[in-house]
Amino acid sequence: QLLILFLLRLLTYIQKFALKCVAHQSVDLLNRNTAFKAVDGNRAANLANDSCTYITAKSNPWWRVTLQQPYKIVMVSITNWGDCCADRISGAEIRIGNSLVNDGNQNQLVARVYSMLPGKTRKFKFSPVEGQYVNVLLPGVDRILTLCEVEVYAVSEALILSNQINVAPNGRATQSSVNRGSTACLSLAQNAIDGNRQYDLLKGSCTQTDTESNPWWRVDLMKTYTIASVALTNRGDCCSEQLNGVVIHIGDSLESEGRTNPVCVKVSFIPAGGTGTFRCGGALQGRYVTLTLPGENRTLSLCEVEVFGLPTE
Repeated sequence: QLLILFLLRLLTYIQKFALKCVAHQSVDLLNRNTAFKAVDGNRAANLANDSCTYITAKSNPWWRVTLQQPYKIVMVSITNWGDCCADRISGAEIRIGNSLVNDGNQNQLVARVYSMLPGKTRKFKFSPVEGQYVNVLLPGVDRILTLCEVEVYAVSEALILSNQINVAPNGRATQSSVNRGSTACLSLAQNAIDGNRQYDLLKGSCTQTDTESNPWWRVDLMKTYTIASVALTNRGDCCSEQLNGVVIHIGDSLESEGRTNPVCVKVSFIPAGGTGTFRCGGALQGRYVTLTLPGENRTLSLCEVEVFGLPTE
């Protein structure tokens, strides 16, 4: 039952968009335009099935699908030719964006194809990239590009928000230090993901670092999630201003304790004992949610951190 629930949640927020969209490819006078065959919904991998594109040998052949509008794309899958020559796809680049400069081949590079088995489908996952155009470019001289199906999957932020769950309680929390005073045993990092918004530190459900330079707190969600919003509960017994200026980072890196990950939001103010919910500028993907408090002689204290998102797989 839990597996079924997970699959239902996954399907509600990732949708397939390439099917039946308009496709183009490099000019090929010999084979004409076969681009549409890569978005016909058929993964048949043999040319005899008439469901694969084919671009004869030339420099830098490319294929492109134009979606109905820009989407936040998180995954592209490619089905390789099965008749022969599976290695011809090696070195292909997947590019996504909203520009048609150079036929869209200068848009953001999101993935490279290093190798694929004949007739197999491979999924390429990445952090959300907004774009209306998805290109498959094969750099080099005398290259042949054959694609038997290209599927584009996008994430809907609205659907994430409507199906969101707090994924923080199953994570592991840590912080830069623990208050060395009499409340040290009441100030542990894990207290901020115990599911309790109690805002009095003495009740044992809040965290507190020592007074230091640039304190931080972090939760490891144990796997990557697509995250739409984060909620913070501030202390209500005292010191509510200490949370002003905290920065929320989300990503998969632990470099500089997570400070190099993309910024979800910078929090200017949360009232004493209050809970503020902050939507990221767009859905972000990450395993780590890090809160940093820039400055000298700062103390970071939190009474609850809730992370709303869904698994990426």
